[in-house]
Amino acid sequence: MRINPFLTALACTCFLVGCSEKEEVVKEESNTSEEEIIPVTEEVLLPFVTPFTGESVADEVTQRPIIATINNHPDARPQSGIASADVIYEMLAEGDVTRLLALYQSEIPEKIGPIRSARDYFIELAAGLNAFYIAHGYSPEAQSLLANNVVDNVNGMQYDGILFERSSDRVAPHNSYFPGENIKVAAERVSASLLYQKKVSYTYYKEDESVKLGTEAESIAMTYSRNDSFNSQYTYDKNSNTYTRQSGNAVTIDYLTDEPIALSNVLFFEMNHSIIDSEGRREIDLTSGGTAYVFQQGIMREVRWENIDGILKAVEEDGSEVKLVPGKTWVHFVPTHPGITASVKYS
Repeated sequence: MRINPFLTALACTCFLVGCSEKEEVVKEESNTSEEEIIPVTEEVLLPFVTPFTGESVADEVTQRPIIATINNHPDARPQSGIASADVIYEMLAEGDVTRLLALYQSEIPEKIGPIRSARDYFIELAAGLNAFYIAHGYSPEAQSLLANNVVDNVNGMQYDGILFERSSDRVAPHNSYFPGENIKVAAERVSASLLYQKKVSYTYYKEDESVKLGTEAESIAMTYSRNDSFNSQYTYDKNSNTYTRQSGNAVTIDYLTDEPIALSNVLFFEMNHSIIDSEGRREIDLTSGGTAYVFQQGIMREVRWENIDGILKAVEEDGSEVKLVPGKTWVHFVPTHPGITASVKYS
């Protein structure tokens, strides 16, 4: 639930009444003058900031981050709960297919999904953020990591029909969903805490501050392969100061709201990818750092990304953190070879 950071002060209108008297003690109706006081809007300074969106809130965030693997196959779209995610990480699984890792903290949606299976680098990302991890299924490498409790997690392989629900309007494996209200129960089942313990710190612009450094660019097309189902296009809207997203020639919407998602930051991180088995499963290097592109407020620029204590961040040449615009963020993990292939439409 969003908290409005502004409170409008009530204004009261004062009436000044004067009366006059004639010599014969005959009273006339007095003239009434009215002085209008213009309402004053006061900005209420909320004391806390949400860690992954940089938005001001009244209460300190105590909810541990939740990360869920979400199916991105065309048959799984539109997905449920993606508009509520603070951050979405998109990356390749097998072949041309990408999957989404949706991070929830400031808002937990009614339903999340469709949920899909874990990969070892999904778990590595969740562990770096000390998130509670939700998936349905796993690769052999991921199964071993989960069995060794590398990250607190709940999996649909053990809780299908118990904590996970199947939708009747889609077919497996595109119909497994996780109700938001089951997160607390799931944590209790696996004896995991939902207390926010590993505090994450990002650097944000002030809410009225503008991005000035970079090149104006109104849209970006992100290409993973010749399969357009998994390529993306982002378009900047000056009125809302956010980006909309398209994939497979369709606007990315949230099934729960039937509204397009709105993003404040779009990031591309270039990473080494390698094929590790005959099924085409990958290993992705989340530690070495590399080239990155940042898109904010219709501005594009090249920076770098680094893994800082398990947390992936965009950084400047001098090592300082790139400021993020308060709001939602979408991060693409892109293979180093052939590298970031993005076409940009300049303003």
